[in-house]
Amino acid sequence: MNPAAVRRDVAVIGLVGGGHFMSHFFQLSVAPLFPLIKADLDVGYAALGLIVTVFYATSGLSQTPAGFLVDRLGAPRVLLAGLSLVAVSIGLVGLAPGYWALLPLAALAGMGNSVFHPADYAILTSRVSEARLGQAYSVHSIGGTLGWAAAPAVLLPIAARWGWRRALLVAAVLGLLAAATIAAQRARLATGGAPAAGTAHPRPSPALQLFLTPAILACFAYFALTSFAYVGVQTFMTTALTTLYDAPLTAATGALTAFLVATALGVLAGGRLADVTTRHDLVAVIGVSSGAALMLLVATTVLALPVVLVTVAAAGFAVGVTSPSRDMLVRAATPRGASGRVFGFVYSGLDVGSSTGPLLFGWLMDHGEARAVFVCVAIGFLLCAATVQVRMRAVPRPAL
Repeated sequence: MNPAAVRRDVAVIGLVGGGHFMSHFFQLSVAPLFPLIKADLDVGYAALGLIVTVFYATSGLSQTPAGFLVDRLGAPRVLLAGLSLVAVSIGLVGLAPGYWALLPLAALAGMGNSVFHPADYAILTSRVSEARLGQAYSVHSIGGTLGWAAAPAVLLPIAARWGWRRALLVAAVLGLLAAATIAAQRARLATGGAPAAGTAHPRPSPALQLFLTPAILACFAYFALTSFAYVGVQTFMTTALTTLYDAPLTAATGALTAFLVATALGVLAGGRLADVTTRHDLVAVIGVSSGAALMLLVATTVLALPVVLVTVAAAGFAVGVTSPSRDMLVRAATPRGASGRVFGFVYSGLDVGSSTGPLLFGWLMDHGEARAVFVCVAIGFLLCAATVQVRMRAVPRPAL
């Protein structure tokens, strides 16, 4: 083991993971403050919800163009620009004179947020040793999850004492400090150079032709279907469990917490697994298929409530394990020099699934079909397994 390579990998993973932490931190910096913003600006929750819609819609539409910028200008430069833009935009939200100033600022913040996935994965793929790449993807995902958890924990106490505007100014300062830290270590993140030994890369193609290849479309579909299933769990599992199992709200909420915590633990375990196996396709298929089977088991309503909690936690762990292997599959389908645009394109699938899923799941709950929520989540996971098979036929796995 080369100590210098280990130190380099740890530094790169830490810097990129820290940037991803701030991305998710900013994603949840405004929404928890809605009650205070509503009282101050005298607007309704629907109007405040539009801020979030503008943010994510802009982020989703901007991810693929951000990927092209990553490949053209370099990932570190684009990452710094995006982090600085989202930090300044959130700070300006804290200075906004009225509601209508918040919408263009949300769009600017969404544009800044769009750079993280294409830039982060381009850096990790280029700079981290092959033997630790799965763990790098795992830490990256966990960094985002911790950012979500940290935002309300940090900002709500500040807002309660000094107001929501100062809380967002503090968030902006934290983001700019993170950007300054990355800028100081920018040389460590420079992408480019020869591919790792033993790594095969498909030949590059023109942009549209590249995106329309079966392998890349399958990766996009995998991300869209995964986020579709996840949004069903995150937004409606609590309500569905109270309906199907007559569960107390605390128990139903506990089941959701168990799913999310187990997912994070699964991502950690999956990072190590991705580094010791070449069968990333098998890991993905088994993981999402197991998650689907467990969700169908919940839909039967034959389980005792404590068993439901264990079952959904097991489903979260099974699907979480697939996350680093999923990213390894995208990497294998990516031509050299196209990491930014490919990861930007396939990760925009998350926004597609997240924006369409709530419409179906909400309609099901409105029509008293709580059981169908779990069935549709399971179908989403099973279709993910099918996309892996499509991708593997398009890009055959190397011989063992």
